[in-house]
Amino acid sequence: MLDKLTQKVSDALRFVAGKSTITEKNIDDAVDAIKMALLEADVNLRVVRRFVNSTIEEAKGERVLRAVDPGQQFVKIVHDKLVSFLGDTEPGPNGRSAQELELKGPDVLSSILMLGLQGSGKTTSSAKLALRLKKEGRKPLLVACDLVRPAAMEQLSILGNQVGIPVYKEDGAADVVKVYRGAADYAKKNLIDTLIIDTAGRLQIDEAMMAELSRLKDAAKPDELLLVADSMTGQAAVDIAKAFDEKIGLSGVILTKFDSDTRGGAALSLKTITGKPLKFVGTGEKPEDFEPFHPERVAGRILGMGDVVSLVEKAQEVIDQKEALELQKKMEKENFTLEDWLAQLRSVKKMGSLQSMLDMIPGMAGQISEDDINKADLKTQEAILSSMTRKERRNHLIIGPSRRSRIARGSGTSVAEVARLLKKFEKMRGMMKKMSKMSKNPAAMQNMLGQMGQMGQGRFR
Repeated sequence: MLDKLTQKVSDALRFVAGKSTITEKNIDDAVDAIKMALLEADVNLRVVRRFVNSTIEEAKGERVLRAVDPGQQFVKIVHDKLVSFLGDTEPGPNGRSAQELELKGPDVLSSILMLGLQGSGKTTSSAKLALRLKKEGRKPLLVACDLVRPAAMEQLSILGNQVGIPVYKEDGAADVVKVYRGAADYAKKNLIDTLIIDTAGRLQIDEAMMAELSRLKDAAKPDELLLVADSMTGQAAVDIAKAFDEKIGLSGVILTKFDSDTRGGAALSLKTITGKPLKFVGTGEKPEDFEPFHPERVAGRILGMGDVVSLVEKAQEVIDQKEALELQKKMEKENFTLEDWLAQLRSVKKMGSLQSMLDMIPGMAGQISEDDINKADLKTQEAILSSMTRKERRNHLIIGPSRRSRIARGSGTSVAEVARLLKKFEKMRGMMKKMSKMSKNPAAMQNMLGQMGQMGQGRFR
């Protein structure tokens, strides 16, 4: 995500980053390059002008030009400006940031109205949001109030079943207000604390849709009115947000297909143009591919600093801390087995797309694409490991010629591929033991991680 913008901004910062002295011309050159990068990323012209003017004004002050490390000071200014344009990070009077949902306590029913044009990903986002709230301890109910699109209720039911969230629907219903009231009654009887109301969309904004949404809003009095917009539409997403806010009123925005948006214009323009915070982004097709929007983390990604915090959070969701400590001990003692390798492959798959993880590693955004990684090789590895018996995975030394032939047949591979995997595993075990001893040597650790990365990508033979 944001690959092109990240690459161009990183190139622009080379005018000043790391220099012990910088001039006003260095700053002008860097800001001009960033301006062009933002315009190419489809960022709103008014937003670009504000960004450029405020950055130049602050960067040419004595605090930067006479700083001990002026290059780093300039990079910090650009980072802080990006954060301010992406959203508010300071907590409000209630102690929450603008990106957080404003929901009532668990003893009082809260409601979220999901708005958007047809095809924006509204129904899918409703299910993803419900899953996230469920993980946070709430008891959500999906409410099917899209009575216009054929099979909309059926789609919501299927998604609700996938994520384990109940769905309230009334087949043949014609009045969204009546459906909402039925859902509210159901929620009270079943100890539901949050309604997520999926509404009808159109191919474009029209008065009939807005009138229906206004009636539903008046009846539900929602705590949140969230617009779901496709980030790939760029400035059109910002214009849609403005229109919905003027007609209905919004409390925030969800951008879908954020993982595919290499430009980022919508994300960078929304807050400034609409005044509404971007609260969540869809980062993939899986129900779990739905993240809170953190302005400071996204600013870090744009500047090529990565987003280690989000990467760690993703890892914590799928990796048990106790298991991680046990794995570390195995690495130190060279007791890492093929069983452990298979478990790690499966854990990485749960964390989302490989591209999204690469983008979170400092300096990696835009440098390696998912196409550069041999995904077929990773699937082959999993197939071979899965075709082994547990005894073989726990002790790879017993895998002789006959066992290799059986494993190859079971995984649909060749004996040579099985042999390569075992050879790769032996080298990886040795590297892991060395890596555990290098934890206090960052340079050596970086080199080791690079070699292991090559092995994982199928380049290490």
